[in-house]
Amino acid sequence: MLYYSQDQADEFLATVAADHMAVDVIGRKLGGSVESCSNEWFAEAKNLIEPKAPIRDATKFVHSGAWYDGWETRRHNTEEYDWVILKMGVAAAHIVGCEVDTAFFNGNHAPEVSVEALFAENESHLAETDSRWEEVIQRKECGPSQRHFMLRPQATDAKYTHIKLKMYPDGGIARFRLYGRVVPPSDAVLKSLDTIDLASACNGGVALRVSDQHFGSADNLLLPGRGYDMSDGWETKRSRVPHHVDWAIIQLGKRTSNITSVIVDTAHFRGNFPQYVTVHGIDSSVAPTHDDPNWFVIVDKSQTGPDFEHQFDVNGLQDSITHVKLTIIPDGGVKRIRVFGN
Repeated sequence: MLYYSQDQADEFLATVAADHMAVDVIGRKLGGSVESCSNEWFAEAKNLIEPKAPIRDATKFVHSGAWYDGWETRRHNTEEYDWVILKMGVAAAHIVGCEVDTAFFNGNHAPEVSVEALFAENESHLAETDSRWEEVIQRKECGPSQRHFMLRPQATDAKYTHIKLKMYPDGGIARFRLYGRVVPPSDAVLKSLDTIDLASACNGGVALRVSDQHFGSADNLLLPGRGYDMSDGWETKRSRVPHHVDWAIIQLGKRTSNITSVIVDTAHFRGNFPQYVTVHGIDSSVAPTHDDPNWFVIVDKSQTGPDFEHQFDVNGLQDSITHVKLTIIPDGGVKRIRVFGN
């Protein structure tokens, strides 16, 4: 197991995305859910998968005691560990690594954690004692009020649908991120559909590189639905430089030569949408740079408007594509990009 410190967060996240094509497969943004837990006396387990960073209000108290933005269990656990079972928001994934954040838990943090997983397609109400659970992240000591990153040293072909987070023996964890490489739809499924969104994180799409994400992460571009507000979109800072552009590079869930349409959605971006957008494609076996000369036009420079799904039909495209590059001119915010094909 490879471990990264809080100061190495950017390095870990870049490795997860660029080298392993992985996303947080249990986060609420992708439809992840908490199925059950051993105890949540002080703070609910559902907080673990909230997308926003944890916060602290030391003046706030509830019936059980001090309020915490995370999962916190009773003291003096008589069992070896407390646990929570989570279901992935995607159909299945190969597990790459995880993040355990004990933010604001100091003196009541989880001393140690480990992670187990199993594959249980179309099953619910899994037992904590199910014999199929297998360890995927080894037991690791945790410190107070900090982010802990764990990366599996070797990729495996094993795929999973459910996760069990264990903390020894009890305590609190603010957030839990489980990074996995999404298992895309099978060829049989694809053949049964006219088109699917090949950029969707649920279908294996990954945001690999981005010029700027000051206000909102490029990962948000690939989420299902149209979101709730500007916080779950991609938004860059304002530029005052002439001819400035921002861009995001996305690896599609599969290589294709049959793209039928592209949607660029500016939902909730009403005064800060881009003036124009372009979309380019490339066929590459490695993560391409933004200035690679082999990018070709899928959607030519097109004006955009506020809070609107802009659909662009793609006709006569015969080139194979593995990645797309969304360019916004000069800057601004976009909620989603959809790339439909098969």
